[in-house]
Amino acid sequence: MSDSKTPDTATSDSSNNRSMQRAKRLSRSRLSPIWIVPLLAALIGAWMVWDNFSSRGPLIHLNMDSAEGIEAGKTLIKTRNVEVGHVEAVRLSDDLSHTVVTARMASDAERMLNEDSRFWVVKPRIGREGISGLNTVLSGAYIQLAPGSAEAFQETFDVLEQPPVAPPDAPGLRINLVSQVGNSLSAGDPVTYQGYTVGRVESTEFDPEDKEMRHRIFIQAPYDTLVSDTTRFWSSSGIDLQLNSEGVNVNLDSFETLISGGVTFGVPEDISPGKPAKQNTTYTLYNNEESAREGTYDQYIEYVLLVDDTVRGLSRGAPVEYRGVRLGTVVAVPWHFTAPQPDTLTQFAIPVLIRIEPQRLESGANVDDNVNDEDVHDRFERMFKEYGLRATLKAGNLLTGALFVDLNFNEEVEPYEALQFDGKNVFPTISGGFAQIEQKVSSLLDKLNGLEVEPILTGLNDTLQTSQQTLEQVREISESINSLVSDPATQSLPGSVNDTLEELQRTLNGFSSGSSGYRQLNDTLEQLETLMRDLQPVARTLSEKPNALIFDREVQTDPMPRASQ
Repeated sequence: MSDSKTPDTATSDSSNNRSMQRAKRLSRSRLSPIWIVPLLAALIGAWMVWDNFSSRGPLIHLNMDSAEGIEAGKTLIKTRNVEVGHVEAVRLSDDLSHTVVTARMASDAERMLNEDSRFWVVKPRIGREGISGLNTVLSGAYIQLAPGSAEAFQETFDVLEQPPVAPPDAPGLRINLVSQVGNSLSAGDPVTYQGYTVGRVESTEFDPEDKEMRHRIFIQAPYDTLVSDTTRFWSSSGIDLQLNSEGVNVNLDSFETLISGGVTFGVPEDISPGKPAKQNTTYTLYNNEESAREGTYDQYIEYVLLVDDTVRGLSRGAPVEYRGVRLGTVVAVPWHFTAPQPDTLTQFAIPVLIRIEPQRLESGANVDDNVNDEDVHDRFERMFKEYGLRATLKAGNLLTGALFVDLNFNEEVEPYEALQFDGKNVFPTISGGFAQIEQKVSSLLDKLNGLEVEPILTGLNDTLQTSQQTLEQVREISESINSLVSDPATQSLPGSVNDTLEELQRTLNGFSSGSSGYRQLNDTLEQLETLMRDLQPVARTLSEKPNALIFDREVQTDPMPRASQ
C-alpha cells in the first residue's frame, strides 16, 4: 500500500484550506464598530486618572488646638485670596491633645511650603484694631497661607492662633527683646516711636530657666532705620505716674497703649546715634523711659554709705547729686544690714549702696568710652582727704518726702579714714537734712531754757501797763475831739466861714477893673505919686542942710571957669 495521495485527495485538501481562509476572513469582517466607543472611553478615563494623579499637589498636615469652623471637603486654603488647596480630612491626634487637619494642595503650591510658611484661620475677629474677617460670615472660615522664603520643604505645620503681624518677606526689621518678669506684652501690641506706631509685637514667651520674658517685634520699613545699636526699648503703659525726689511726673501715650500697653524706643540724648541695627539683634526691654535712660550708664563704681540718720524716704533709684548735678544712683536701701560694721563707727548705722557713674559727666560723643575705675577712685580718695567731700541725705521733695544723696565739700569734718564694709569702700557721710534741723531746734530750745525769763516778763508787764495808760490817754483825746466836733458852734463854723468868703468876694469884685472903686483907687495912687515927686526936692534939701527949715537957704552962684595956673 502506497502513502502517496490520489488526485481526488489532493483536491479535497486544497478546498479545505480555502474554506478555512474564507471562514477567517468572514470572522474578521463580523467585528462590530460599536466596540470603539467603550474602548475610547476607557482610554479617556485612564488618561484622566493619570492626569489627575499627575496634577495632584502635596498632602500636608496642619496641627490646630481646635477645628472650629473647619469642614472636610469644604474649607479652602488661600493665598492672597487665591485658592491653593482644600481640606480633605479632620481628625484628632493620637494623644487627643489637638486636631490634625489633612489638606491637599495644588500642584504648583509645593514651592510655597517651607520652614517659614505660616497658616492661620481667617474668621470674624474683634480686636484692638477693629473688626476683621466679616467676609467669612456667609462664605465660612478659610485657612490663610503666608508663603515663606526658606528652601527646605515641609509638610507639617502648626496653625497660628492669631494672624501674623507681617509676612516673613515683609520689608522691615525683626529684633528680639529680653525683659524681666512683669512686662505684660502680647502679640499684636503696638511698637511706637514718639507716639507714632511703627511696628507690632509678633510673639512673646517666658523662659523658665532664665526667668525672663522674650519678645519678638517687627518694625516696618522705612521706620527700621530709626533703630541703631544704641537704641533703648522700654514698656509703654499709656500712662506713667511717678512720685520721686523730683516731684510728680505724669506721661501720657496713645489711646491704644493706654488700653493694651506696648513698646516704645528711642536714643538717649547723651549718647551717640550709633550704627544701624541688624536683623535678629537682641535688646533689653526696660520698665520705663527713666530706667532705659539709666541703663545707658553701664560703667560705675560702688560705694557704701553708713548713715546714722533715718533713711525713710530714700528709695532705690534715688539720685546721687553734687550741687544739683547727678553723679550716680542709689542701688539698695538697706544693703546687707546684718553685715559687721567697722569698729570706728557706730554699730547701728544703716548701710546704703550707691553707684558713682562717671559717664554722666562725659559729653554725648564720649559717653561710650571706657572709664578708668582706678583713676576715678583715686580722685575721690583725694577729695575725701584734702577737701572734705562728704555725703548727706537731703529732702528732694517736701510733698512726697523723698530723699536723695547730696555730695558736697565741708571744712569742719573729722579726718578721713579709709574703711571697708562687706568688701565695698565706704563713702564718708555727715548728718544733714532733718537731722541738722533737729540739732538746730534742740540748740535753740537749750538757749531758750537758759534765758532769764522773769526779768523779761516783768519788763514786758511794765511795758504793757505803760501801753495801757497810753491807750487810755488816746481814748480821752479821742472823746475830746469827738465832743468838739459834735459842738453846734463847731458845726456852724463852716457856714460862717462860707459867709465871710462871700463878703470877701464881693469886696474884691468892687475893686475890679472898670469899677468906681478901682478908678478912685487909681486916682489916689496918681495923686500920691505926684506928691512924692514934689517932696523929693524938699527931702534932698533937708538931707543936705537939715536947718533949711529954720534958716534961709543960701543962694549959690554958678561957678566961674578959670584957667589952670
